[in-house]
Amino acid sequence: MRTQLALLALAAGAAGCTSMQQAAETHVRSTPETVAWGELPEGRAPVARVQPGQTVSIDTVSHQGIINNMDPVKFFGAAGIAPQDVLADARDIYARGRKGAGVHVLTGPIYVEGAEPGDMLEVRMLELRFRTPYGVNNSGKGAGVLPELHGAPYPKIIRLDTERHVALFAPGIEIPLQPFMGIMAVQPPQPLLNTRPPGIYGGNMDFNRLTTGASLYLPVYHPGALFYTGDSHAVQGDGEVNGTAIEASLTPVLQFVVHKGAGRAMKWPRAEDANYYYLMGMDRDLDAALKEAVQEAVRWLERERGLSAADAYSLASIGVNFTVAEAVDDVQMVYAAIPKKLFATNPPFWRR
Repeated sequence: MRTQLALLALAAGAAGCTSMQQAAETHVRSTPETVAWGELPEGRAPVARVQPGQTVSIDTVSHQGIINNMDPVKFFGAAGIAPQDVLADARDIYARGRKGAGVHVLTGPIYVEGAEPGDMLEVRMLELRFRTPYGVNNSGKGAGVLPELHGAPYPKIIRLDTERHVALFAPGIEIPLQPFMGIMAVQPPQPLLNTRPPGIYGGNMDFNRLTTGASLYLPVYHPGALFYTGDSHAVQGDGEVNGTAIEASLTPVLQFVVHKGAGRAMKWPRAEDANYYYLMGMDRDLDAALKEAVQEAVRWLERERGLSAADAYSLASIGVNFTVAEAVDDVQMVYAAIPKKLFATNPPFWRR
């Protein structure tokens, strides 16, 4: 599988836009020095510099297990996880402590050569590797869509069978794994003091379609884009209704493509995979987020398919699905999934 993905990356780089160049893979470790915890501060020095088209593997550490008011070895040990199976990264980051108001541990920033304000950064998900055979779903009083369901914190540690690619939720209940990064972001226009809300910069979107084989598109606000990722998930349902997924540390393998000047007109992030185009809308109010997603879909159909506004609105109602990606992160996100099969032709994906 990894060989096939490497060949795919090489092919994509060879056929991609003119800003892409081939270079050796870069690996970025997660350490107290290479992560930001709870914030995206201004002026943070890049932890790596990469060329467009270069393959980058990035270690990430889940915040679950280090925000639970105890040492991660003790936290996971209560569920029978041996000390040697707790990431050294998690222990070191816990010892360093949190600075921002948010909970997420994000590796970065990564400087993408040639990315400038006004450009669009495409982030291609080549592979998502598990770092631990377990994860945590953590809810509690005041959390999620039903904030009064719990009277106290309820962290549920769930074993993962990565060979069979399932989460062992309970006897007789297995959940197919679909790993993805809950947060992928460029440095926002202004410093972000709390990583909880998503926005135009990406961030805590918890969008489960951003798994292997997908691309995320983000506008660039600073030289080098200054990319971060973290909040890695083993699997999550649309909505993330109790406040978390199965939070599990992953190493995403990514490739960056710079689309010159294409970020200036973006209002929200976009995404794509082999079968769908994804348009997004965000707002504190879920109804308003839905309206934003519908407007984005209508505008996209006008711009990319030449439809009138009325016909685009009609097609959005007939052939496009609108889904709540997450309803728990203060700013909520709805996405439109436009099937590529609706169209007689589509631009080649990962070949442009």
